[in-house]
Amino acid sequence: MHSVTALELATWLNDATQDTPVLLDVREPWEYETCRIEGSLAMPMNSVPDKLPELDTQQPIVCICHHGVRSRQVAMYLEQQGITNVYNLTGGVHAWALEVDSTMPTY
Repeated sequence: MHSVTALELATWLNDATQDTPVLLDVREPWEYETCRIEGSLAMPMNSVPDKLPELDTQQPIVCICHHGVRSRQVAMYLEQQGITNVYNLTGGVHAWALEVDSTMPTY
């Protein structure tokens, strides 16, 4: 598993020469409704095993949660399933709000 910071992810998303990653938000629905990175896919952590076939594993996958702990666990799980191009957003959406999008609500 790779790690990516909020600033690195913002740069990646703005770089048309790079593959667009799947932004896999593994937080609970109420958290996703509170704030999210635009274009992210909501898939609560406990639903990932059942919804794994819905993921485009040909694209890089960036796992996202509030502070980066749950997403790290999901990223490790994805790697155990043989998915190799997996990233964890260090600091989660909280870091995104602090470093990239100051208009994003925090909780």
